[in-house]
Amino acid sequence: MSDKNRDGKRTARERLIQEREAQKARDRRRRTLIVAGAVVGVLGLAAVVGILAANSGSDGSGDDSASAVVAPRGAGDRNGPMIPVGTTDAPSTLTVWEDFRCPACAQFENAFRDTIHELEAAGQIKVEYHLATLIDGNMGGSGSLKSANAAACAQDAGKFVPYHDVLYQNQPPEPDDAFSRDSRLIELAGKVDGLVTEPFKQCVADGTHEGWVRKSNDAFQKGNFSGTPTVQLNGESVFPKKGEEQISPENLKKWVAEANKGKKAGTATATPSASAASSAPAAPQAPAPPASVPPASMPQASVPPATVPQGSVPQGYVPPGTP
Repeated sequence: MSDKNRDGKRTARERLIQEREAQKARDRRRRTLIVAGAVVGVLGLAAVVGILAANSGSDGSGDDSASAVVAPRGAGDRNGPMIPVGTTDAPSTLTVWEDFRCPACAQFENAFRDTIHELEAAGQIKVEYHLATLIDGNMGGSGSLKSANAAACAQDAGKFVPYHDVLYQNQPPEPDDAFSRDSRLIELAGKVDGLVTEPFKQCVADGTHEGWVRKSNDAFQKGNFSGTPTVQLNGESVFPKKGEEQISPENLKKWVAEANKGKKAGTATATPSASAASSAPAAPQAPAPPASVPPASMPQASVPPATVPQGSVPQGYVPPGTP
């Protein structure tokens, strides 16, 4: 073979090798561009998903119905969102800040329910209920929020008082978030005559008043109260004591009588009062916490500064009936 032919074949092979290398380089660049494009696409999708999540998260932002502050029928906004019960012109006002998951709140309600209803019915007091969600923050879950919303839904139906009482009579143990289940809240509503209707069930399922409940809890946090329940008579704390006197059904009646001396009993019609409770069939009474519980075994109100006690009862409180 001549040198000329050998040189021609060598040149052809070199050109082929060069073309193959060039093609490989082009393929590598194309793969790089494809991968880069995919990464950009994924990051872009993640950003979109993140924006959507931020606008539809469980905190009730964006267009979530729970973000709207929808007050229940007849609710007021004195010192924060509240549900008034009793005659509007009653001479004294009992203010109660409470959480349906709070054991100390159930202890107070189960011990003083009859006395409060009696004073309401006699036109001696009106009660302003402010609903808080402290136990949700302390124990986790959403039972405080969900039950408060359900109570507000009951207010829409004119059944707040009996449903309020049923919730406390059937309060689960503090770590049990049973009140977070709509089915349980509706089941308990069955104990109140005429409450379980489609509007009520829809209100519970939609969380219609959850934004209003959150606003009420914000008012509690800003109020620098020592814990739940917080109970005031005409703005003065009466739980666990008023001055040097410990609260009891008898003392509560005495304090109201002293505050109302020379004043007429209220007669103006208001939102459902104690009389509404009589329309509900008798609900089985859940055992109230033992009256002999030593104060040291109860939740304490003393907490680090800037920390709101979660569902606590002020230190030194002794339930009525303690020897």
